[in-house]
Amino acid sequence: MYTRSQPADTEATRAFLPADVARVAPDKLCRKLAHTHYENFTVGSILLPRSLRRHVHNIYAYCRVCDDLADETGDPELSLRLLAWWREELDACFEGRPGYPVFRALRETVECFDLPIRPFQNLISAFEQDQRVTRYATFEELLGYCSRSANPVGRLFLCLLGYRDEARMQLADLTCTALQLANFWQDISSDYARGRIYVPLEDMDRFGYTEAEMENRIVNASFVRLMRFEITRTRELFQRGAPLAGLIAGAGAADVALFTASGMATLAAIERNSYNVFRGRITVPASTKALLLARWCARRILTGRT
Repeated sequence: MYTRSQPADTEATRAFLPADVARVAPDKLCRKLAHTHYENFTVGSILLPRSLRRHVHNIYAYCRVCDDLADETGDPELSLRLLAWWREELDACFEGRPGYPVFRALRETVECFDLPIRPFQNLISAFEQDQRVTRYATFEELLGYCSRSANPVGRLFLCLLGYRDEARMQLADLTCTALQLANFWQDISSDYARGRIYVPLEDMDRFGYTEAEMENRIVNASFVRLMRFEITRTRELFQRGAPLAGLIAGAGAADVALFTASGMATLAAIERNSYNVFRGRITVPASTKALLLARWCARRILTGRT
């Protein structure tokens, strides 16, 4: 029975913390969260063994709810209180006293794979930063944010696959940072509506694109040059991290390869749309992701790898 206090702002959290959530089977809740939120990258492909896929869903559910607590309230102070509660739940989970259903599922994953708490803490820290920091002066500052908002996910996924060496971890960091940046470029409009700009201000100044133009959703020559620049260096990060898939044995290699392929497909979609990310969120269709998976499988067969 869940006995610790629920968040005080029940009405504000109802959309993503349903009142009857305590009666939801933890695994079922995590699986639902993984399957009902759109992502350009695959969350546990069908090539993963079902047993491992379940643990991927458990980690994703933690990340998803944490993200919602940060972004869906419309009130930074409320989000900070909810994230503080989420941090308490995380601590209790690692102490063997999980309460909220996501943590009851996550506790099993933590025990099975001896996962460290730091990556989970870093994610909360990044979402707390979102409530306080809404602009990034330099690309280096943005990379520092990505190191806590995105890279922990890749490191946890590698732990599920049985890898903890720093060489693979650094390649995963490159891929996850690139995925985060690709999301930033496709979400410029929705992020601005939340009061945030993730495009480095030094880059906007360099290409002569102003915040007023962003507010008015203007796509001009300056914006095109700006987006072309950001996409080029994001693609370079994907390319630098791409060798990771070749260092993964078994079915997990597919997911790692698809992270890169899906991210690159997102960048290509932005380019095909003439860099206009204000007309609606540019997404990678399920059919494209299925084709990317099929191509990966074909290459593995042709090279004699199973």
